[in-house]
Parts: sequence; structure tokens; C-alpha cells
Amino acid sequence: MDAAGGAHGLRFPAGGGAGEPARTRTDQMVEARRGRGAREAKRAQRLAAGSGTVRPGMPGGSYRPLEHADIERINAAALDILERIGIGDAIPQFREAAAAVGCPVTEAGRVRIPRGLVEDMIAAAPGSVTLYGRDPRHDLELSGRRVHFGTAGAAISVLDSVTGRYRPSTLTDLYDFSRLADQLDNVHWFSRTVVPTELSDPAVLDINTAYATMAGTCKHIGTSFMQAASVAPTVEMFDIVLGGAGRFAERPFCHLHATTMVPPLRFSIDTAHVMVAAIEHGMPINAITAGQAGATAPATLAGALVQTTAETLGALTFVQLLAPGHPFIFSNWPFVSDLRSGAMSGGSAEAGILNAASAQIANFYDLPSGVAAGMADSKVPDVQAGAEKALTTLLAGLSGANLVYESFGMLASLLACSNEMMVIDNDIMAGALRAVRGIEVTDESLAVQVIEDAVNGPGHYLGADQTLAVMESEYVYPIIGDRLSPADWQDGGSTDAWERAKRRVRDLLADHYPAHIEPERDALIRDRFDIRLSPEDMSPISRRW
Repeated sequence: MDAAGGAHGLRFPAGGGAGEPARTRTDQMVEARRGRGAREAKRAQRLAAGSGTVRPGMPGGSYRPLEHADIERINAAALDILERIGIGDAIPQFREAAAAVGCPVTEAGRVRIPRGLVEDMIAAAPGSVTLYGRDPRHDLELSGRRVHFGTAGAAISVLDSVTGRYRPSTLTDLYDFSRLADQLDNVHWFSRTVVPTELSDPAVLDINTAYATMAGTCKHIGTSFMQAASVAPTVEMFDIVLGGAGRFAERPFCHLHATTMVPPLRFSIDTAHVMVAAIEHGMPINAITAGQAGATAPATLAGALVQTTAETLGALTFVQLLAPGHPFIFSNWPFVSDLRSGAMSGGSAEAGILNAASAQIANFYDLPSGVAAGMADSKVPDVQAGAEKALTTLLAGLSGANLVYESFGMLASLLACSNEMMVIDNDIMAGALRAVRGIEVTDESLAVQVIEDAVNGPGHYLGADQTLAVMESEYVYPIIGDRLSPADWQDGGSTDAWERAKRRVRDLLADHYPAHIEPERDALIRDRFDIRLSPEDMSPISRRW
């Protein structure tokens, strides 16, 4: 490979004109695509005005923990790592694809990826991805810095709504989280939150996880698989839901939630096989790398970003080698260790900063991005949980991340999920989205005439036409949060947010058993697959709420 770009694509001059700084090939490669992203951001800003106070896809990007020069250095270091160190444990399909384009392999079996090839694969990956809902109202366009909040996780515990104690999570819990997300405006998509711990067979676990995740909501969903063999039957089930063979490929309403790497810099072999199967069936891939700073990634924040960026670029390269243009979400999620104990700290300021920086890096490549925020370390919905969630999700949203995962319900550093926390988080995300939206300055919003009318008239704005007109477009109002006077709050029972959230959860789940799967299609699914979620548990007959 030469300085002008090598053997893997278009050639670019090594530097600028006289007196101009040298521009890297990555800079030039993304420049043309960035123009499209800027146009999309302006379009989103226009749409945001007058379309309600907050909505999915408003543009972020005002918070930038990294300078552009910092991102260029991280990019250069990540590309150097891939070229010199490479990725280990590549499965045969990846090794063959890499060999076909001349990637060398070390004596230890690590596939080294030339810089030019990585840059070509960045260019091959789509700069915009649509995540389809079964209801088109819930389609999400991932491009530019359009911000969406949603769920994710593999929690093995639930904070029980009745006892207030932890217990193992079940398939019914997953279904309940899905139908709760179906009713929360600021949950823009629903990825699996908990593992049905009562299911031990991988095939049964995979098909039931996908079924329960989609049964409760018509929003876009995300799921994961224990084994590659589960992908084809799951897509067959999705086809049945949509009404015929091949329908899922036309509107893939589920993306693969794939933790692609075992850090540092080795493929997760089982997940790699799942990724290949997902590619074959047209399922978008959310490729997650989650090195934990101080444990499985360098303790310096910059070093953690370099490693996770290299790992995510490695996953992107192999996906695009196998299927150029396949929908790919760039999700480097650097986690954080509490260096006093080694335990994960999902609610730390460092976690918030790192994931905001990760969004910046994905935006530098002009690729759809996913980050993780809202992973409270607190064990209950208390002030610690609220502070950790508000801090980390706000930073992620302001950074312009397309998808902010883990934003709803998660407690105990991702070990548990809570229905009550989920509805409290809906309030928190409304505030975060309002911050993302910012302040629109127009002739009308400057309100000069309104001020003059108030000065010459009543001396206040409480009854002004403008005040009434902007109540639902300029302000968000909490559902769980309390704004009563102390006297009224005491008269109302002196409740805290957790108590109010319990009532809200019961109200939402007591009667909302949506028929998002037509009965005859559900019967076909149950005849074809071993579905363990009983029809009784999917109706008010269960009386569990």
C-alpha cells in the first residue's frame, strides 16, 4: 500500500496544496458523505419546529468532548492497531474474505487489516439506515446526528414491583417490558431488556426471546441469539407475522444486537457466526464492542476509545467484505471500571463522556451510531439512579448519537431491570430530548410585541395568546415527577417517585394486552415453534397486574 491510498480503492493525494495541512484519506473519504449529513440535520431542525415539544430524531451534536484533531489521532491509532496487531479468532468466512483482498495473517492467526481496506469498507457501509417499525409511524431514520432513545440489555434480574426485591427475570417479564415500552412515547424502539432465565435450551431461548420482544409492541425491536441456527427460524416467524415469505427482508423490523468482540481485539466466535446468518437474512447489525476501561481496555479514556474504535472498525470491515452496503450500526460502547474494586460503573461521569465521544467518532465516519447510557449503578429507583441516568443520557443525546441504548429501566450496572425505573426514565428522556432540541430563535419566538403588550397591559403573560399556544410545543411536563407545592404534596400522600411509578406501571399494564400479532398468524407460529409464553399470560385473564 502506498502513501496515496494503496491497492484498495480510489487514490488520493497525500497532502493539500502549498501551505495547506495534509489531509488523511479518511478525511477526504467522509467529506462528500458529510455534506449529505449536514443537509439531513438542517431538515430535521426544520421539522422539529412545530411538531410537538420533543420527538424521535431531533439533531444533537452540541456537546463535543473531543476536538476534531483528537478524533483524527484516535482514528489514526485505531487504524494502526488493525494494520499492525490485527484481530484474533476470525471465523473461516471472515478469514476467506480477508485472504481474498490480501490481508496478511500473523503466526498467531491474527488477521491484519491494511488501513486502505478499512477506509474502503467505511466508504462501502451505508451512511443512513432505516429501522422499520411494524407500524410505519415508528420507522426510525439513522443519519447525521438524529437522536433516538431506547432499551437494551441482558439483565438476569428484575426489581419486583410488588415485593421491591430482586428475583430472576422471566419470559413474562420480557413481554411486560415490551408492552410497557409500547406505551411510553420516549422509548423509540425496544431491544430485549432481560433474559428469560427459566429457558435453558438455546434454540428455545432465542425464538421465545424474539417472540416476547415483538409481541408487546409494534415499534422497531432488537434481539440477540445464542446460536446462528436460530436466525433462520426467527426470520421465518417474522415472515409469518408480516403475512408471507420474504416480507421481513422488505421491511426488517428487528435488528441484531451483537456483542462482536471479546476484548482486547478478538472476535466472539459464536456471535461472528450469528452475524453471518443475520447478513444472509437481511437483518441490520448493531455491532457492539464493550471493552471495560481498566479491565479489558486501557485505563486511560483515550486508550479505551482507541481500542473500541479499532474493534468496531474490525467488525465493520468483515461485515462489509461479506456484504457491501449491509445495514450496520457503529456501536463502540466503552464501559468503565471502578478502579478501587474492578466492578463495572455504568452510571459514572466517565461512562457518559466516553459514550458521547464514541458518538462523535461514528459521526466523524458519517456512520449510523449506537452508544450506551442510562446504566445506573444504583439498585433501586432513587436519587442516585436519577442522577446517573440524567447525566449519562443527556451527554449521549447532546453528542448526537443516533441510538442511545440502555436508556430505560436498567439498574445495578445492567444486572437488573425495573418497570418503575422504566416509566421514571420516560420523564428523564423527555428532559434529555428537550435539551437536545435547544432553543429556536425566530421573529415570533423573540416575542418583542408580546413583551410590549404585557408591559402596556396586564403586566404578565399568563393569559397571553402566545403562552397558551406554546404550552405543548415549547415545554415538556413530567408524568412521574412532582411539581406540587409542599402542602399539596402532603395532602396527596407525600409520595416519592418510586411510589408514583408503581401506580403508573399498574395503570399501564393492567389492561394493555395489544394484539400486535393477528390471531391466525399467532396460531401458525405456535403450531410451528415451541412458544412458551402462554395466551393466558398475554391477556387480562392472568390478573398479574
